[in-house]
Amino acid sequence: MEYVYSALILNESDEEINEDNLTGVLKAAGVDVEESRVKALVAALEDVDIDEAVEEATAVPATAGAATSGAAADTEAEEEQAQEEEIEEEQAEDEEDDDDDEDAAGEGLGELFG
Repeated sequence: MEYVYSALILNESDEEINEDNLTGVLKAAGVDVEESRVKALVAALEDVDIDEAVEEATAVPATAGAATSGAAADTEAEEEQAQEEEIEEEQAEDEEDDDDDEDAAGEGLGELFG
């Protein structure tokens, strides 16, 4: 969430939302910056009119609950999707390594009890 807030700060101060500026704001706030998240956010916000997205978010009635504007929701969803995909890839690699280990262990047992 702090990444999105940093982008909002840059937008409010009429600064360009780029990797260097976003990283600077995050570091100034004491955040341990993840370069991949910065890149993903900058790419996601490339064609987004933040002022318009904020206006749309404030126009949502309070009865809608915690509804988020389309642009902000998309950005958060994209960040979460990227993180989930990264985790799934790591898990798949770990499973492949485990399968190889199990196959080798099974062959050893077969020879032992042959």
